[in-house]
Amino acid sequence: MKTFVLHGDFVSAPEPGRLETVRGGYMALENGVIQGLFPVLPERYRGLPVADYSGKLILQSFADMHLHAPQYPMLGLGMDLQLLEWLHAYAFPNEAKFRDPDYARLEYARLSRDLIRAGTTRAVMFSSLHTDATLILMEELEKAGITGYVGKVNMDRNATPGYQETTEESVSETIRFIEESARFRKVRPIITPRFTPSCSDRLMEELGRIAKEYGLYVQSHLSENLQEIEWVRELHPDCSEYWETYDKYGLFGDHTVMVHCIWSSERERRAMREHNVLAVHCPDSNVNVCSGLFPVIRMLDEGTWVALGSDIAGGADYHMNRVMTGAIRTSKARRIQSGWKDRFLQVTEAYYLGTTAGATYFGAGKGFSAGDRLHAIVVDESSFPENGNLSLQERLERAVYLMDEKNIAAVFSDGEQVVGSSV
Repeated sequence: MKTFVLHGDFVSAPEPGRLETVRGGYMALENGVIQGLFPVLPERYRGLPVADYSGKLILQSFADMHLHAPQYPMLGLGMDLQLLEWLHAYAFPNEAKFRDPDYARLEYARLSRDLIRAGTTRAVMFSSLHTDATLILMEELEKAGITGYVGKVNMDRNATPGYQETTEESVSETIRFIEESARFRKVRPIITPRFTPSCSDRLMEELGRIAKEYGLYVQSHLSENLQEIEWVRELHPDCSEYWETYDKYGLFGDHTVMVHCIWSSERERRAMREHNVLAVHCPDSNVNVCSGLFPVIRMLDEGTWVALGSDIAGGADYHMNRVMTGAIRTSKARRIQSGWKDRFLQVTEAYYLGTTAGATYFGAGKGFSAGDRLHAIVVDESSFPENGNLSLQERLERAVYLMDEKNIAAVFSDGEQVVGSSV
């Protein structure tokens, strides 16, 4: 049933560091759309069914703004390697397995199930080179109730034998992918050059043309690793900075998703702000493959649009609350490096980055905004250590650090309940 009232303890983050809380509140929904959040239920909604989660936290669900879907089967592997070695030893060979549609169906169904049960209802992700497998991924995400953007990866150079396209194949298959994905309602295509070293100049030019022709967003990687950055300089001597290798082909514009951005210069960060580019912070991956520590506080203070990504399988965990705690730890490490001069990320800021910051990419408002379709999780804290009468902010902090699937009693995505007993 899409028209109902949700009752419980609400916590949302409309802005970094600021929470909106309503203990014992009521959220009215009509056809899955939030009508308002009230401390007392207005008379006009009192005839509606009530999903009663008294005493439970109702939080915004998570937005994972970067993950590699075909790397899901290799979670936890290759963590002793640096980025470029890891790609060739593990990532590319594992992604190549998705040429088999049956294998793709099995693994993408599992991934979609795991993401939604962990409270991720919005995602932006890379698939593999394979169009058919990418369409299967979109099907499984929709079945699970996940909304988002999925890209068929483009690579016509510097890959591994058996996992590389010709330029012509990459272009024609991208167009087929876009046109066949028109049948999906909640998952949309996004143009996905893997990163500059994997795409020839001609392919980048064609992808820019396709993005413009079809009106699509773009996602790729930027300034993740110092060795990678030097490689890009060698491939594009006409560009003084990495971001320009995308910009010159029309691949660095409004709502472009650029992942990592660890080593972005002041000029590159300014270009991101001027073009309304989203910088995705992937703390677990950045440390696992020894890329560096993302300057999250600097980015936020400068006004850069930042959100979080699990980046599985460079990141070894798809639970976005753990990605939040990883972002907090990364910023604390940077504070230690600075001689305690830099401040570190607060829990309320990390919660914002894992929810609202990503949700706005999909056109959502701030926090639980009236007029938005409901994306929320219900957290059962009964398995947490008993600790008296905590504030809602303290309960949020503990949930961010401690919860997993067993604590998520219900998940609502795009206005519908997709996990837990229905209203």
